[in-house]
Amino acid sequence: MAFGINRQELIQWKQDVLRGEIAYLTHYWLDDRYPGITSVTKVGCADIIRLQEWCVKHKLPVQYIHNRIPFPHFDLIGTRQRPILEQEGQWGQIKRFNL
Repeated sequence: MAFGINRQELIQWKQDVLRGEIAYLTHYWLDDRYPGITSVTKVGCADIIRLQEWCVKHKLPVQYIHNRIPFPHFDLIGTRQRPILEQEGQWGQIKRFNL
């Protein structure tokens, strides 16, 4: 279950992904499979090679990319979420979601 974002933020993320940009969308998220995890950042890019390179840069397994056309993305959760968002300068999302 996702919450904490509005329609315009989702539309903007989708537009950025379709343009081949690396786009970040953090939202609150609860899933019984991940106790204690309260948010996820969807890192999307329609340019799958660019998204794979992003994963390699951050030492993340490319096999976990969700290759869902037209919005391929990597779900960034857990202990790696905040440090990678910091490296990418995503301070607004860090603050907004208390990461």
